[in-house]
Amino acid sequence: MEHVEVDAVAQAAEMLDILRAAIGRAVVGQSAVVEQVLMALVASGHVLIEGVPGLGKTLLVRALAQALSLAHARVQFTPDMMPSDITGHTILDPSSRELRVVRGPVFTHVLLADEINRAPAKTQSALLEVMQEYQVTLEGQTMPLPKPFIVLATQNPVETEGTYPLPEAQLDRFLFKIEIGYPSDAEEVAVVVRVTTDQAGNELPLADVTPCLDGDAVMHLQRVAARQRVDEQVIDYAVRIVRATRDHAAVAIGSGSRGALALVRGARAAALLDGRAYVTPDDIKRVMLPALRHRIALAPDALLEGRTSNDVLVEVGETVAAPRV
Repeated sequence: MEHVEVDAVAQAAEMLDILRAAIGRAVVGQSAVVEQVLMALVASGHVLIEGVPGLGKTLLVRALAQALSLAHARVQFTPDMMPSDITGHTILDPSSRELRVVRGPVFTHVLLADEINRAPAKTQSALLEVMQEYQVTLEGQTMPLPKPFIVLATQNPVETEGTYPLPEAQLDRFLFKIEIGYPSDAEEVAVVVRVTTDQAGNELPLADVTPCLDGDAVMHLQRVAARQRVDEQVIDYAVRIVRATRDHAAVAIGSGSRGALALVRGARAAALLDGRAYVTPDDIKRVMLPALRHRIALAPDALLEGRTSNDVLVEVGETVAAPRV
């Protein structure tokens, strides 16, 4: 496999710094969350963002889409939504008397799936083919999606009335599950100042976010990340972490092989963000929680004890020895 040149890595890291700065003009703080979203973008993966209302999930996604100058669409998921509301449908054209395809909102570059867990299972499953194969099949006709393509879904972990938990197959399609928490005291003050100064109502503060990367630039970043050098010992380390989740006493269902793929892909993107042309074991550790927290199911006893997936994964990370490379 051809490895990437150091100059290309340095240029890619500079492009990502510019993108991060553009998003920062709208999103205050949440540096770790922004970083993980950028990793997923570079790794050509989809993201599930979980957090209570009012923490900026939608703002982050809108800021990313605006900074990328890519076509984007937002779908507000509801219990009465049908699969055709997402993928599209066919209608009979009265003039030609032929079926005509009306494309749904998934035919875009950046898809914001807001409150995805409010849609019923059959509607959620409409995204499976979209997220895995980057295509939509309507009336037997397969239509590819434009590239780059990324799904950024949000869900509220607290309010469960009228929601439908995402099935394991759907969760597995997300490269990362990102948990967005409360900002620090200083960050919260800065949020209030930014949103209330010279602004009426609850409009998102996106005026200062200027487009800085186009679709070709994003595809270039993804190609550079895919050529990052990963030592076999680092890959073995990722696999050993995933296998350790299956043997942990607190885990009922461990991560599948997609977990190891997510670790390596995410680690490549993490190295690129740091301007390195090679992946280290620390990069694997850095992406372990977002890459695996949605790929394991805890045993009932662990849930009764109040333990979380994060707690268990931290224990797994401490028990698996990292290689020296």
